[in-house]
Amino acid sequence: MRTSIATVCLSGSLTEKLRACAEAGFDGVEIMDADLTVAYESPEEIRELCRRLGLTIDMFQPFRDVEGVEESLFSDTLRRAEVKFEVMRRLGADLVLVCSNVASATIPDDEVAADQLGRLADLAADYGIRVAYEALAWGRFVDDYRHAWRLVEMADRPNLGTCLDSFHILSRGHDPSAVEEIDGDRIFFLQLADAPQLDMDVLSWSRHHRLFPGEGDFDLTGFLAHVWRAGYRGPLSLEVFNDVFRQTDVDRTASHARRSLSWLADRTAVANDWRDGRLAAVQSPREIDFVEVAGDELATFDSMLEKLGFAFRGRHRSKQVRLWSFGDSRIILNEEVRAQEPRLSAIGILVDDAEAAVRRSAALGAPSVFRRTYSGEQDLQAVSSPDGTEVYWNDIRAEDGWVGEFEGGVDSVSVGGRSVIDHINLSYPWQEFSEAVLFCNSVLGLSMDDPADVPGPTGLVRSQVMRAEDSAIRLPLNMAPPTAPLPARHIAVACDDVVGLARTARDRGLDFLRVPDNYYDDLAARFALDEDRLAELRELDLLYDRVEGGEFIHFYTPTVGGVFLEVVERRGGYEGYGAPNAPVRLAAQR
Repeated sequence: MRTSIATVCLSGSLTEKLRACAEAGFDGVEIMDADLTVAYESPEEIRELCRRLGLTIDMFQPFRDVEGVEESLFSDTLRRAEVKFEVMRRLGADLVLVCSNVASATIPDDEVAADQLGRLADLAADYGIRVAYEALAWGRFVDDYRHAWRLVEMADRPNLGTCLDSFHILSRGHDPSAVEEIDGDRIFFLQLADAPQLDMDVLSWSRHHRLFPGEGDFDLTGFLAHVWRAGYRGPLSLEVFNDVFRQTDVDRTASHARRSLSWLADRTAVANDWRDGRLAAVQSPREIDFVEVAGDELATFDSMLEKLGFAFRGRHRSKQVRLWSFGDSRIILNEEVRAQEPRLSAIGILVDDAEAAVRRSAALGAPSVFRRTYSGEQDLQAVSSPDGTEVYWNDIRAEDGWVGEFEGGVDSVSVGGRSVIDHINLSYPWQEFSEAVLFCNSVLGLSMDDPADVPGPTGLVRSQVMRAEDSAIRLPLNMAPPTAPLPARHIAVACDDVVGLARTARDRGLDFLRVPDNYYDDLAARFALDEDRLAELRELDLLYDRVEGGEFIHFYTPTVGGVFLEVVERRGGYEGYGAPNAPVRLAAQR
């Protein structure tokens, strides 16, 4: 599989983009005309830089407003084309993208359009250039890839083919199965982009809201399968117009983009039972093995966990870390990370095959994490997520493995009560959110629930839950408003009796996040709760939600550094996260 990317996807100068693409592992690039125009380097210098970086120049683009025009206009089109073809010769590019005409001067005459495309191809042939004709979703008269292919067939030139773009096809709701009717040798290029389903004009949708594969709602695995069945064997290339990606760090975005193509090829191969393009199989998470909080002055966490009923399991025999557990909920406090306020630093995941999980992570570009391991200690392998949070893979139950490395605390027999890590709430700035979604999807194998917007005191917080099919892992991802501070992350622990646990913890002196009395007045209006139950919730600062008979009762601890805890109880099959209560929590924490 060869990979490519349009330089329009990335921030920075053309040379910065090219170096980032090479570092991320792309094989080639589509050079945008606008990027070359503003570069101080000559076409020859860009050509030589690509050669040194090991990048092929797969396409030069775009060339616009060609077909279906009056002859006087077309004469000027050929003049423009000849100038650009000379630039391409100097650049060493032999494929040009021609977009379907969007100008008002266009006439709806296929014979004229095909004739003019053919004459453009004849001129291109003089320069050794091939022409890839693409139907824009907002083209004046050609907005369907099937129409574009008919014009290519009518023009009948060996150096004239078509370019297929997933956005232009899927955004219009066109059936992609007819792609298989196109001669694969005449599909000169393939451009890929995902996108959320939005109700807006297709041009604005395209220019501002495209995403990398795996981040949106398009069926790109089905689309790519049709293209491959047609016989296309060229590169998989990304053309993603997105306001965020044009502003973010170029190296990080290029790595993010490359990961999306590996994910797409793998998912397409798996869906069609093909061998080519497959990565190591996704390891379905069995449970959260542990969550780690790292930083200075973690004594407040020790006190908080003890008051919540966690048992101290001891200190690690070779590292400055300690373990607390409550049932199957395990929280590690790591003081080896200095000069930082407490933060959620790592997540351990129990899977069937840790080695396979590591191989898949590496193939998707997740960097490995060094962990010092001494003789007799379990070798837990880890990768770093894009924001630096470490993910540890384990296929040995904790109590049979790494837990035995902690000394000086109670043993497992003394740890009572049923508890699991219910979910881990992770917050991101706006520019890192899509990258986090793709990492969870591709590396962790989690699927997306429907997103939701949560009102807070500093603006709307977008929430996207990523979870395993059996909900063994739930990761709500929250995107902070652009000008707002990043919300703290939190660990939610599930138990069987949140009221009893809250009362015991309160008696031990644990302060909860204080909930305003007005919340309970509103709760009385929303739900027919009896007075005694409402009074109990109010007394303990508990929050409540109910959906279709299922109930959710929970409370929050104070925030320590950048982390806090939540204790939850789910009753009657409740599957949510208490979303109506999130604005109350956000306001109270502020």
